[in-house]
Amino acid sequence: MKLRTKLVISFVTMIMIPTVLTTAFIFGIARYQIGVIEHTYGITGEEYKDFAKSIRVLGDMPEIQQFIISACIAVVLILAFTAMIMMVWIYGSIISPIHKLQEAAQNVEEGNLNFEIKPEKDDEMGRLMQAFEKMRIRLRDNAEEKLKSDRESKELISNISHDLKTPITAIKGYVEGIRDGVADTPEKMEKYIGTIYNKANEMDTLINELTLYAKIDTNRIPYNFAPLSVNDYFNDCAEDIEMELDSKNVEFGYFNYVEGDQKIIADPEQLKRVINNIVSNSLKYMEREHGLINLRVKDVGDFIQVELEDNGKGIAAKDLPNIFDRFYRTDASRNSSKGGSGIGLSIVKKIIEDHGGKIWATSREGVGTVMYFVIRKYQEVPINE
Repeated sequence: MKLRTKLVISFVTMIMIPTVLTTAFIFGIARYQIGVIEHTYGITGEEYKDFAKSIRVLGDMPEIQQFIISACIAVVLILAFTAMIMMVWIYGSIISPIHKLQEAAQNVEEGNLNFEIKPEKDDEMGRLMQAFEKMRIRLRDNAEEKLKSDRESKELISNISHDLKTPITAIKGYVEGIRDGVADTPEKMEKYIGTIYNKANEMDTLINELTLYAKIDTNRIPYNFAPLSVNDYFNDCAEDIEMELDSKNVEFGYFNYVEGDQKIIADPEQLKRVINNIVSNSLKYMEREHGLINLRVKDVGDFIQVELEDNGKGIAAKDLPNIFDRFYRTDASRNSSKGGSGIGLSIVKKIIEDHGGKIWATSREGVGTVMYFVIRKYQEVPINE
């Protein structure tokens, strides 16, 4: 029941109940007094017609005066009793929820958000308690999300710091070797400089991932979408991947099943980042003497499906649903030695979803992993549509 309704009922009750009870009381007393007067003064029959003329006389009678005093006292008592009942009713409807809200506010002030407010009734105070409960839940969720974000940020900084230290140490060592004259032949000098260059590229990749991670957190990834020819784009990607894998003695296979001049709408740079991150992840956990990576491009209706298959160590079934989560590690002790920021696949998922696509994976331990993603085809719409 709404508070306004309770107040209306209280007002009407405080008017009606005293009126009814007082009227009944006065009517009863009046009947009694009339009987007494009739018996005492012998007023009967036709004499009641002139009863009104005798009011002044009756008012001077002690019995009438006593009746008026009793009636006034009865009215006061009835009003006081009714007001007390109404006050207790309204007080209980308002003060109890206020006490609960006060206790809840005290908990929030002390930083305790693990409690619950249960509205007792569906009135104004009940809805206020419901709103407070929703606010508490939102504050708790925000606090938990902030703690999670802080932990992830600290983990990212720790990973980046660890991973930057390795190439920096290598670069310093090779530079000192050059300064000390250890690279005393052109071949050694070329090797030292090549190693320094590669380590600098590793540092650049890590810093780029850190920058991109910050942009992902603020939804500010820069995209330059454009129609891309599927065959031309993935042919170029295949050439780049083949050159990289040749230098690492990993076999590469490219299979394009798309016919005609199909196009997709995508950011070429970010889509290339997706492919490179998946390939880098495959190489990192290859653990085979003869590595293999296959790139397949297929036409699947309104989408172009891309598959990247490797013959690495595979992923356990329990870990597979979580591999696209930020900082998820299937084996922290082993992954820490592999390097990387731990956000590569989460970046991949974010980019693909921002393209309106979807990414997933299948894997068998000891056999290998296949990463799938789909990108919607680009279709020109006539001007009149």
